[in-house]
Amino acid sequence: MKKSALCVLSLAALVLLPACGQQDMPSSNPLPSWNECQASTKLTEFVKKVTTSGKDFVPAEDRVAVFDMDGTLYGELFPTYLEYVMYEYRVLDDPTYKEKASDEEKTFANEIREGVHNNSYPSGTDLRHANLAAKAYSGMTLKEFKDYVRAFIAKPIPSFNNMTYGSAFYQPMREVVNYLNSNDFKVYVVSGSDRFLCQVLVPQALDIPTERIIGMDVRLEATGQGETDGLSYQLTPEDEIYRTDELLLKNLKFNKVTNIITEIGKQPILSFGNSGGDQSMHVYTISNNPYPSAGFQLVADDLERDYSYLTEEKIEGLNKQWTDLGLNVISMKNDFKTIYGGDVSKKLLK
Repeated sequence: MKKSALCVLSLAALVLLPACGQQDMPSSNPLPSWNECQASTKLTEFVKKVTTSGKDFVPAEDRVAVFDMDGTLYGELFPTYLEYVMYEYRVLDDPTYKEKASDEEKTFANEIREGVHNNSYPSGTDLRHANLAAKAYSGMTLKEFKDYVRAFIAKPIPSFNNMTYGSAFYQPMREVVNYLNSNDFKVYVVSGSDRFLCQVLVPQALDIPTERIIGMDVRLEATGQGETDGLSYQLTPEDEIYRTDELLLKNLKFNKVTNIITEIGKQPILSFGNSGGDQSMHVYTISNNPYPSAGFQLVADDLERDYSYLTEEKIEGLNKQWTDLGLNVISMKNDFKTIYGGDVSKKLLK
């Protein structure tokens, strides 16, 4: 073969290389852990609409998406909230604290444990927990509290095989976050759980920076501050910041809206939640929005692969309630190919 012919063949091979390489690339499906369903279709159509030039285009700086954490991004039912489980441990089992815990703290911790087994908690449990958890971690510096959370979430979850508390994120919802990030959305977590707990837990699994993680707050003080008001006290280099026993805000319902307004400063165009605690956040997102907007509500209706307190009748009622509100319903049972991914499986609780 002549030299010129070899050159032509070499050039042809080079031209073909990118096409060959593309065959080895991952599937273009951004949500591989989802079944074909109305919710995923609505989401991908929405994202395409607001990121494509035209009347519905939304500038990247205004593409704000807000997510609840427990039950939306992260397993809510172990069979109870992570922050409830950590509070139980702190008050009833932690050798460094259980002897110091008050009778009120212990009584409530035992109520939570009982509630786990009968799927029932007394009215007002969320606010009681917030106030008593503030007391249980009072006096910890922020570093000490975050180290405490890191140690706790490394523990295996007793009600699942092959999963720790730190890894219990829903695989399909991880994909949603990645998908939105790749389309220049600013993704925020707006949780009812403790802000600093969320700021430890979330970034290890999701590409969401700590400054975009909002949660329940307790009042903070400096170690040298004493009784001096913060307006009069000047921080010193020797000071550390620590948690007090005073709850400032339980970040649920309308409180989520006020936090979005004050901390984000923009009306979201996408919201994701799973309970009535997220309803106000959804309404704020989809009402009187100058841009196209949508809300998605995840229903924990899969009793085979996860834990749920819902009956068939209640699931049907919730689906109607959320649809009537204008939300897109995500069915864990029907829409998710896998919940946690990998070889995670549910254990039968005794």
